[in-house]
Amino acid sequence: MEHPYWSKQTHDKPLYPDIEWSKPEQKSLSGRLAIIGGNKLGFAGVAESYQVALQTGVGEVRVLLPDVLRKTIPTSITDTIFAATNPSGSLARDGLTEMKAIGAWATGVLLIGDAGRNSETAIVYEDFIHDYQGPLTITRDAVDLIKHSSQTVIERPDTLLIVSFAQLQKLFQLVYYPKVLTFSMQLTSLVEALHKFTITYPVSITVLHKDQLLVASGGDVTSTPWENPMAIWRGNTAAKAASYWLWNPSKVMQSVTASLL
Repeated sequence: MEHPYWSKQTHDKPLYPDIEWSKPEQKSLSGRLAIIGGNKLGFAGVAESYQVALQTGVGEVRVLLPDVLRKTIPTSITDTIFAATNPSGSLARDGLTEMKAIGAWATGVLLIGDAGRNSETAIVYEDFIHDYQGPLTITRDAVDLIKHSSQTVIERPDTLLIVSFAQLQKLFQLVYYPKVLTFSMQLTSLVEALHKFTITYPVSITVLHKDQLLVASGGDVTSTPWENPMAIWRGNTAAKAASYWLWNPSKVMQSVTASLL
């Protein structure tokens, strides 16, 4: 076997069928997911990930939004907490109290994005990441928002980044990782880079390349054929991954890989 750390999953051959079978049936055992995101111009990712998490089977889902969205949020999102908004319509510094409170309630947190590009919001997110101890999934533009804390993020245990290839490129540059990623690189080369990166750092990474969705954690890598990039960019994939991870907190790679089928 050329790469003993690389396992390939197909839709008719799941790598971890036991993850699917062990889904909790009782709501009280199905975890509590906090979803944080949104700004005055958008909350589509928040709304979609909320519905996906409930459909996937999470026991309770709570959403934290800037209070500027109080009148526009759809009635289908029933469990919502609002926090202070800054002039640009994103979470203000005073929103950190609510972020910490929802983090204390949750068994896992999803930073879904639509967060805006405000520097004050970036600091709030960075402060939250620094203090929060539980499973944390970060995706979409939330990854860009916290780029100045990239080193903290990759050194944080129980962290899952669901990123685009361009975001992964940028991450490697920001932490001065000595491997250059290119869009034309072979899948094998990227698998090897992720293998080495996730041996070096405790972070787990999911990224799409050459129609394969890769999941890397602790030096192991899985690949799953993937034809729906929009599911990733809408936040659908991250919501499912975060949900499965709630039920198997010590098996991030297995959970995320199982959630892709």
